Amino acid sequence: MLKVLKHPLITHKLTQMRKKETGTKNFRQNLDEIAGLMAYEITRDLPTVPVDIATPVAMCHTYELEKEIILVPILRAGLGMVNGICDLIPTVKVAHVGLYRDEETLEPHVYFEKYPNGIEDAIVMIVDPMLATGGSATAAIEMVKKQGAKNIRLVCLVGAPEGVKVVEREHPDVDIYLAALDEKLNEKGYIIPGLGDAGDRIFGTK
Repeated sequence: MLKVLKHPLITHKLTQMRKKETGTKNFRQNLDEIAGLMAYEITRDLPTVPVDIATPVAMCHTYELEKEIILVPILRAGLGMVNGICDLIPTVKVAHVGLYRDEETLEPHVYFEKYPNGIEDAIVMIVDPMLATGGSATAAIEMVKKQGAKNIRLVCLVGAPEGVKVVEREHPDVDIYLAALDEKLNEKGYIIPGLGDAGDRIFGTK
């Protein structure tokens, strides 16, 4: 299921990121902040369990999270979303999935993967700023499913309809969360209007 998060702060910060004159520092800072805001919205339905605790004053019947949360950033641009989510949920564990896209075929290729223990029972959030062709996202989802993950959420800033359709077709059990659904892909597989190459803009490599 596709969910576009229409929050004024998310939209405002994404607008700053889209501007071609926005430098690396401000691009990265806005990405951190958007990732945290998105995580807040996405985690509204996390399961909790009842617990009894002692406060400094009295016993308290309350609730805490039932499951661990594992972030799976798709390298390298996905790393730009990790800090903002970790600031909100410091207990998250972080996996790493390394994929690169062939510039001619646009097909994804795996070069690295590393996972923490317990992924089978955790809530897994795959993060990547861009959902373009859907190739990297579907590959990453397939990779974590092979590790036993069952509760998977794909979290991206900007998506193209073409990529959304691919993920929905290949993995209908995975919820997709976007800050914005853009118009289309161009002939090079870039999102229009998009925000350029997220990895280059995060790390200042162009």
